[in-house]
Amino acid sequence: MVSLDVKRESWPIRGSFRISRGSKIRAEVVTVELRSGEHRGRGECVPYARYGESCDSVMEQIGGLQGDLTNGLGRVELQKVLPPGAARNALDCAFWDLEAKQAGRRAWILAGIAEMAPQVTAYTLSLDSPEKMQQAALANARRPLLKLKLSGEGDLERVAAVRSGAPDARLIVDANEGWTADLYQAFVPELQRLGVEMIEQPLPAGADGVLAQMARPVPVCADESCHDRASLATLVGRYDMVNIKLDKSGGLTEALALRQAAEAVGLRIMVGCMLATSLAMAPALLVAQGVAVVDLDGPLLLERDRPNGLRFDRGMIHSPEPALWG
Repeated sequence: MVSLDVKRESWPIRGSFRISRGSKIRAEVVTVELRSGEHRGRGECVPYARYGESCDSVMEQIGGLQGDLTNGLGRVELQKVLPPGAARNALDCAFWDLEAKQAGRRAWILAGIAEMAPQVTAYTLSLDSPEKMQQAALANARRPLLKLKLSGEGDLERVAAVRSGAPDARLIVDANEGWTADLYQAFVPELQRLGVEMIEQPLPAGADGVLAQMARPVPVCADESCHDRASLATLVGRYDMVNIKLDKSGGLTEALALRQAAEAVGLRIMVGCMLATSLAMAPALLVAQGVAVVDLDGPLLLERDRPNGLRFDRGMIHSPEPALWG
């Protein structure tokens, strides 16, 4: 029999975090703990208003499964009981952790991954004025990969300022659906000149079909347009990459399957995250092994992380300790 504990937690952000849709000063997460005998498994998710989620709605979804868990609901059945999203993510990752503890083996071994290697992770520069983004770039110029949050008008000045502040860093940019098709066409040649390696979700999901008729000299990555395997049919021809986030896919189980399916149709992989603690990043690291871009910097943007959090060293993110997850 499996028992369930669900909590809402609030983690202060270092300064503030701003994207094209708004800003925040705290990361609001929901954590799940599953207990079976002497073993426990944990998972964390970030309810996202962009997808109609809140901490209350996600906690209600999860809490409603207590009876099913008592009656033997497992990770495989969970995929059919809950839709893709934050609630299923927290539960799915908690099941993986519990199964690893019960088996006495690391979660990546259970997933068929023979060995975990440290990965270079992007470090995100929040949306701001060119001057402030240049200052942020200067402070992080030694990081190997910087991700810039953009929004529309003034973005070329922002990227140029960051490039001036961090001339040796690799750069990727994320518009969070904030551009128009005209802005995209105007920006791309200059972004290419500035050495930008990837453009993430330039156009709104649902209005991105025009990308299929546009040149993409800088690879374009689907984020809000990609959730789970059902999303892939509309992405081929419009995008070059997909950003896999466990909160969108509904957990590690679907994320692993999504990576395999996306690669099979010729899409390269980015593994990203919402703003959360190391508990949310740890399972995503399994999906991130050997992909084109890893963006799992959530804990670096917080004032503090969980005990036994992931180790970040010179732009690299290392595998979780068993005391954290998996």
